[in-house]
Amino acid sequence: MTTTSTPTVSPEGTRASPRRWPRVVAAGVVTALAVLTTVPDRLGGLDRWTPFAQIVAFRPYVVVVVGLLGLVALVATVFRRRFWPFAAGLLVVAVAGAALVVPRLVPDPPPPAGAPTLTVLAFNVYEGRADPAAVAAAIRAERPDLVALPEAGARYAGRIEALVGPLGYRAQASTSPRVRDVDGVTVLVAPRLGAVDITIGDDMTVPDLQVSGGALGAVRFVAVHPRSPRLSRADEWRDDVARLATWCAGPAPTVVAGDLNATLDHSVLREATRGCGDAAVRRGQGLTPTWGPWGRTLGPQIDHVLATAGIEAESVRFLTLPGSDHRAVLARLALPTGPQSSSTGSASTP
Repeated sequence: MTTTSTPTVSPEGTRASPRRWPRVVAAGVVTALAVLTTVPDRLGGLDRWTPFAQIVAFRPYVVVVVGLLGLVALVATVFRRRFWPFAAGLLVVAVAGAALVVPRLVPDPPPPAGAPTLTVLAFNVYEGRADPAAVAAAIRAERPDLVALPEAGARYAGRIEALVGPLGYRAQASTSPRVRDVDGVTVLVAPRLGAVDITIGDDMTVPDLQVSGGALGAVRFVAVHPRSPRLSRADEWRDDVARLATWCAGPAPTVVAGDLNATLDHSVLREATRGCGDAAVRRGQGLTPTWGPWGRTLGPQIDHVLATAGIEAESVRFLTLPGSDHRAVLARLALPTGPQSSSTGSASTP
């Protein structure tokens, strides 16, 4: 009697074996988790809610971690082909995430030489704890035209004005001395800007300051500090950041500076600032951290100097000053020239 044997299909063959399905499912779960942590803003604005609002702020670092895990899985496929679904999924997510952050390292062409300029300093003084003497020394050395100091109320404004007042700087806080420094914003105005008007806005949770007139001409300057995206304040954070569109979408040439508590990886910030450019990004420094729990060397870029079309970033530097968990952003901006903006030439010249 002739017997026949039934052919078998190896686990690594073309037909999926029962033992392969758990690996495929596991790879799908790992890839889905990578997607959720890397690009939640592309999933229907999931980044507007906790914990994704916090996670997406660290996207550059998440991309690196996901990419390294993908490379490890890829190397593992040399010894075990079963790891290829993990490698493929993780590497695809890493490449997609990198495509969103790497362009911020590519600078724009420099603005034309000879344009009038405006130098802006933005520095979160951390509940009024930053060393006023160090801040005054930076102002004395850099001579910015305008300084935005989030978390500086009337008390801190008085301390810093006592140090830079002899240089001719005028200080204005958005809150009264009865309010904590953390709930205020202070603006310092250089004497060369002349008789400017400073108004206090109440559209945000923390009152903003708007500077206009004088040698600024048609240009308007706004110092802001949206709330942070904590669980109990997520609604306030979204509303505050969304209100930036008031200035970025407006007709007047405008500079917005401060601790925005958001990065360009947050969809709410991108939508609110469609009419503005980020000075750090324009100069190819859009991934430089300005705040971080690890000594400001690793962290998100949440402090920004934004400007509407026609105002270009000539240079951007980041200063580390004692007493704060933030870095200061020092931006030199080239202002538009023309009949409506000719008066801005007296602000500062190269």
